[in-house]
Amino acid sequence: MSIPVLVLVFAAALVVGYKVLSHIPSLLHTPLMSSMNALDGVIVLGALTACHFATTPLFGFLGGVAVALATTNVFGGFDITNKMLKMIAGSGKKRG
Repeated sequence: MSIPVLVLVFAAALVVGYKVLSHIPSLLHTPLMSSMNALDGVIVLGALTACHFATTPLFGFLGGVAVALATTNVFGGFDITNKMLKMIAGSGKKRG
């Protein structure tokens, strides 16, 4: 795969990431975490693309590492969001 094609894939990932983030409502429970989870999903797609078009075993390995790290980041973001929601739900109870 040539360098101009990879630059084009990178540019397309930037545009898609921007479009995804710009359409997330700001009134979500945790706007920052929701935005980061969406961005991490785009990063996973970019890493999968880079892994698919790897020209050497080293690049394939690095693409696989990128996929693993980005996927871990997605699940970590959802875990943190879940913990934040539990904290918010717990603070709404009446204390007596």
